[in-house]
Amino acid sequence: MAVEYHCCEPGFFIHILVIVLLVVFAGLMSGLTLGLMSLSLVDLEVLAKSGTPRDRKHAEKILPVVRNQHLLLCTLLICNAAAMEALPIFLDSLVTAWGAILISVTLILLFGEIIPQSVCSRYGLAIGASVTPFVRVLVWICYPVSFPISKLLDYLLGHRHEALFRRAELKTLVDLHGNEAGKGGELTHDETTIIAGALELSEKTASDAMTPISEIFAIDINSKLDRRLMNEILGKGHSRVPVYYEQPTNIIGLILIKNLLTIHPEDEEPVKSVTIRRIPRVPESIPLYDILNEFQKGHSHMAVVVRQCDKNKQPSSQDNANESVREVKVDIEGEKPPQEKVLKPKIPIQKWKSYPHSNRSNRGNSRGRKWTKNMYSDILEIDGSPLPNIPEEEEAVGIITMEDVIEELLQEEIFDETDHHFEDL
Repeated sequence: MAVEYHCCEPGFFIHILVIVLLVVFAGLMSGLTLGLMSLSLVDLEVLAKSGTPRDRKHAEKILPVVRNQHLLLCTLLICNAAAMEALPIFLDSLVTAWGAILISVTLILLFGEIIPQSVCSRYGLAIGASVTPFVRVLVWICYPVSFPISKLLDYLLGHRHEALFRRAELKTLVDLHGNEAGKGGELTHDETTIIAGALELSEKTASDAMTPISEIFAIDINSKLDRRLMNEILGKGHSRVPVYYEQPTNIIGLILIKNLLTIHPEDEEPVKSVTIRRIPRVPESIPLYDILNEFQKGHSHMAVVVRQCDKNKQPSSQDNANESVREVKVDIEGEKPPQEKVLKPKIPIQKWKSYPHSNRSNRGNSRGRKWTKNMYSDILEIDGSPLPNIPEEEEAVGIITMEDVIEELLQEEIFDETDHHFEDL
């Protein structure tokens, strides 16, 4: 039979103090269960690296404790259950049995659940960082019981993975942080647009950004650079113009307009006498990120988009995406060359996606040194050999440039001085 204590006795005040400590302890365990377990590892790592100085300090303290989530969860729940079970025992020596049940339920519900969870859900980071040393002590005390249970949970449920956002979720999150969403975000409309464009760029292919072959301006390699053609080229306002042979779809190279500065229209020199640079051919299913990485190497800022049209075997889009960039090359050694030779670079297209490291690899090299090394490697030299033709299994469907990829990234049209703004008319 439990010993009963009456008011104003020493044992009465001791029991009152123990009851208060149990309620506070149970409330702290309940609040930490909600506050600490609701913080994902991704959120804590972001705060630890880029939060405010105060948040970084708090996140660095909490991270080591929260990493083993099942062990922390078992420790908090064991301590919370022990405090709630011990509370009626001390109340039973002060009041009747039904009174002990009523008071314990009221105290636990109000001061052990509602208030602590409300406070910790709002200030969980600061409170969790303040009581981290105390939680570490509890983990070691409950380790013999909580560790086997946590290992069983790891085996049955698996470790809790970091909640990384998918592209669509991250795009929505960025939109919500925009100042136009009305939620107090600091990102401007241009910033959210560019971020969204970068997230969508991996899902877009060359066919989404190219200019159709029927709409491009190209010149015949056998034509002459007379005044009419020179005026037409200057009127287009392009910095580079594709060059075709025999038919507009058989694009074999391009010329830079700056190379025409020394050409006199009265001389009517043929186009083949001007420096013609090779133009790469890429499949229409190649991702824009891969094209952007290839443009960054400086070999060409323009490429021909081709489509496989083999009637006997129709390759899948995945095969097209893994196909290497092909370039037209004319033999200049004097032996009888074939109509076309295909060059395959050492790195296939599927490996171009190492774009987080591609920029870093060229950072140490100066632009002038790289240009001096490669300035003659991409020039199409013509010495009377037969000009190449596009393979029968390929069909040129368009042209893609660096500007087309940047426009997809910005999700806006880029106008230069020669573009016509019809909306202003």
